Amino acid sequence: MSGSDLLEQWGEHLALARRRSPHTVRAYLGCASRLIAATGADEWASLAALDANNLRAHLARRRAEGIGNVSAARELSAIRKFLEYAREQSGQSDKSGPRLRGPRIKKGLPRPVTPDDAANLVDLVEEAAAEPWIGARDRAVLLLLYGAGLRIAEALSLTGSALPLGEVLTVTGKGGKERVVPLLPVVREAVAVYAKACPWPLAPKEPLFRGAKGGALSAGMVRRATAAARKALGLPDTATPHALRHSFATHLLGAGTDLRSLQELLGHASLGSTQIYTKVDAATILDAYRAAHPRERN
Repeated sequence: MSGSDLLEQWGEHLALARRRSPHTVRAYLGCASRLIAATGADEWASLAALDANNLRAHLARRRAEGIGNVSAARELSAIRKFLEYAREQSGQSDKSGPRLRGPRIKKGLPRPVTPDDAANLVDLVEEAAAEPWIGARDRAVLLLLYGAGLRIAEALSLTGSALPLGEVLTVTGKGGKERVVPLLPVVREAVAVYAKACPWPLAPKEPLFRGAKGGALSAGMVRRATAAARKALGLPDTATPHALRHSFATHLLGAGTDLRSLQELLGHASLGSTQIYTKVDAATILDAYRAAHPRERN
């Protein structure tokens, strides 16, 4: 059996037996492909025989290629699942996998999550869900926070009447104030995938996002799923669902969005509430300056 045969079988297992989304399958196949190429292990038995030293060397190479701690932690998580499957296929399911601690993340002052960290967080929340449709649901909710700047209560207050999503969405925020926010294609696609997979009818006057038993999804469930994912990725406790909204604002400000436009997108009653992001963005820029400036490094 060749490495490509292993990947094909692994992909079919993820898509059919585990019913993972195409996005998750692509991500897991990428991690598995890199491991096979790096180690030369192209049989289930040889993959099952890989030890902590093999994985440590592989992750060191990946770090040398420029991936950060969070991406390394997610890659390690995907590799562990791949090797667990390899042990099952080689009749070694009773054998424990290599014990390797993931990279440590230095904790500092609260900061918005980076775009890469946000993507990894959303991906892992989806992958860790008990059911594929629940993973699609959580992905859609988090992308509404990060990709459209919604508050979690605003996302969860949406009803089936919002479907199908267009290029803009009318949101009712605090104090019953309405605002119109643009929706990126990736956000619209995530919601559409969830709506198609949801086992409950999404009637116009019923909640759009449903819990496992069909009731309205609670914010607590989203927070718990996010907490488990950030722990696995080594992200700080500040990486909450609400932090994704903060990140949306900070990244837009850093890209040149003016404060008035940002105020409208976020639904802030006063400009003063929006101005806090100028301080957050300045702190982020200062951190980058200190890391890059040769005099600051000495």
